[in-house]
Amino acid sequence: MATPVVDNPGALGLPYSDPPQRRAPRTSLKLRNALVGWTFVLPNFAGFAVLTLIPVLLLFYYSLTNWNIFGNADWVGLDNYARLIGDKSFHVALGNTFYYAAFHIPLTIAASLGLALLLNQKLRGAAFFRTVAFFPYVTSIVAVAVVWNMLFSPEYGPINQFIGLFVGGELPGWTVSKDWAMPAVIIVGTWRYMGYYMLLFLAGLQTVPAELHEAARIDGASVWQRFWNVTLPCLRPTMFFVTVMVTIESFKVFDLILVMTEGGPGQATLVLSQYIWQKGFEQFELGYASSVAVVLFLICIGVTVVQFLYNKRRDA
Repeated sequence: MATPVVDNPGALGLPYSDPPQRRAPRTSLKLRNALVGWTFVLPNFAGFAVLTLIPVLLLFYYSLTNWNIFGNADWVGLDNYARLIGDKSFHVALGNTFYYAAFHIPLTIAASLGLALLLNQKLRGAAFFRTVAFFPYVTSIVAVAVVWNMLFSPEYGPINQFIGLFVGGELPGWTVSKDWAMPAVIIVGTWRYMGYYMLLFLAGLQTVPAELHEAARIDGASVWQRFWNVTLPCLRPTMFFVTVMVTIESFKVFDLILVMTEGGPGQATLVLSQYIWQKGFEQFELGYASSVAVVLFLICIGVTVVQFLYNKRRDA
């Protein structure tokens, strides 16, 4: 006997239940979630691809060509890299780049960490001095170069006048001396960037538990012992990040030297970034300039990878 179909079960006193709803296919749900995710990722990835990824790939291609920006890029293979081996100006720029980085990195880290430790104390006007220390980082590089060139003036600069009060004989020539030009640039670079990295260290110092310092103080640890055994280990993530950032910034230094010394006197402050600029935009040897840029890129990548491996090994 066939079962009658009841359109309204409530009229017969039967319990009412919602009709079963059809579930969306699992495949379409995954596709919709993937589309939503790509909607958020695609704008950022498109900007990265257009402004970073594609230019880097083109850089490697043009480094294997002879291109003067006005004509076609002629394929020359590894000739540009072979030319680097005998290029004395490239050797000078490479040496000056490592010279700047070797002194700028430790000086900037030490100065910024010292400022952070000092301004992390409960001092009157600490917020004002933090702003003052950070101000050089946001100041126009042209204004910075003009002021420091006046300060470094061998004859009328206040720095030499102050040194002359204590030291006799010949005073440093600073930016007009081949021996003192790079130290002058390193001093200005350290002064300009230490405020920015000071803020990073300050943020790291805020995460150091006060209980650890209190326990060490109760155990009789000195200030130096608390810094070495409590503060520095807690600052390891911040120290690693700052070291990587300072290293990359040091190897690609360009604007400060360009407006302060223009690579001179002679080639005393010529670095790889400025040499790339000279070859590419002054002499229009874009292919050769690209090969120098590839070398600088590989140096930055290599140093960064070494730092990551060293940090990973210490954490293991």
